[in-house]
Amino acid sequence: MSQARQQVGKQEDKSLESLQNSLVEFLMAIIGAPDDETLARDADAAVRALDARLQAGPAGT
Repeated sequence: MSQARQQVGKQEDKSLESLQNSLVEFLMAIIGAPDDETLARDADAAVRALDARLQAGPAGT
């Protein structure tokens, strides 16, 4: 595997980890403010982004 492809894989892992961390933060915030509709919409967008990323699978497949 080329060094460039390894770097892309690391960036994608970081991106996935970033999305996962963002989702956890949103869930924690929702627990603290369950009636905040803007927060709920933002959390929904985070869930959809993570879902799309997971369905896309790893690069090169």
